[in-house]
Amino acid sequence: MTTTLWEPTTVGALELPHRVAMAPMTRSRATPEGVPTPLMGEYYAQRASTALIITEGTQPSEDGQGYILTPGAHTPEHVAGWRQVTDAVHAAGGRIFIQLMHVGRISHPDNTPHHRQPVAPSAVAPAGDMFTAAGMQPMPVPRAMSTEEVTATVADFAAAARSAVEAGADGVEIHGANGYLLHQFLSTNANTRTDGYGGSVENRIRFAVEVATAVAEAVGPERTGIRISPGNPFNDVSEADTAELYPALVAQLAPLGLAYLHVAHGGDDDLLRTLRAAWPSTLLVNRGGAEIDARADDLASGLADVITVGTLALANPDLVQRLRTGAALNTPDQATFYGGDSGGYTDYPTLEEATAGPADVEAPATPADSAQSTDQDDQAQREQTRPGGGPALD
Repeated sequence: MTTTLWEPTTVGALELPHRVAMAPMTRSRATPEGVPTPLMGEYYAQRASTALIITEGTQPSEDGQGYILTPGAHTPEHVAGWRQVTDAVHAAGGRIFIQLMHVGRISHPDNTPHHRQPVAPSAVAPAGDMFTAAGMQPMPVPRAMSTEEVTATVADFAAAARSAVEAGADGVEIHGANGYLLHQFLSTNANTRTDGYGGSVENRIRFAVEVATAVAEAVGPERTGIRISPGNPFNDVSEADTAELYPALVAQLAPLGLAYLHVAHGGDDDLLRTLRAAWPSTLLVNRGGAEIDARADDLASGLADVITVGTLALANPDLVQRLRTGAALNTPDQATFYGGDSGGYTDYPTLEEATAGPADVEAPATPADSAQSTDQDDQAQREQTRPGGGPALD
């Protein structure tokens, strides 16, 4: 395995000891009020040897919640809960960014604290059903956001970023991918607006740029990252102009001096090379479904500065040690991805635990199987929203 994986680098003001980071993944273990729990602190601290932990999507407001038992970052109780998590990660020597995710139309009134209609760029319902306490229900037609609400939502992101840093996070990642609110504004089917936020590429990228600008001003650009997923149709979004859209977006983001751009890569290497050339700081790439050596090739070629992995880190708390030594990998248990207790969450054995007692770990998955790390990457999970409220792993 190439040594490039193990070279140090930087993200913003953070020094990273190597280049294997943990991708954001919804796990649905917060309280019903969205408060992060001590169990979540244990889970993330177990994985502190990754170069950077990017947490599960965290709603910046009540409107931002779509799934059951996902954490928030907009009340004092949320801040206190996240403080337990960040303290645990830092005590274990790790680094942690909290991902801020507003789901937009990918929601249901039964899943939000205020039980109101979801909001979105336009009143266009997504295809598909949502898991709720009453079972699977069709996702409703959302309410189109007024211009004033768009402005207020930008402020919500900035306030949530301040809360995350107050809670001890090293920074925040803005979720602009996988069919959620920012991606809905970028799309040509979920966004049918006729004001300054719809229509042309320039207008459709406006909201994402405003959010990134506000967050960077709130907590510092060195503490701010953003994630995109060019061409990803997940959550029923489409882009008629992907090849034009994302270079335009990156051109507007580049002058902000953000800590990083995180690309959930859908396979268009030409577009990735274009974005790489346009992005002046650290580039994180999640190439789902690829073996670690293939992902490391992105580092060697300069296409990526850091790679992110999802279920590899989910199932292997000591992933870095296993990759360094070529050890076998635990098999991810898909039945416990979303909701529940410590089972399939904090009880995956480390190498030391697996060798100290009876051989109770399943046969390792192949790298190609275990590298399914995002919504975009894990097709099998896209088609079943599990009890506990999570989407396909993100």
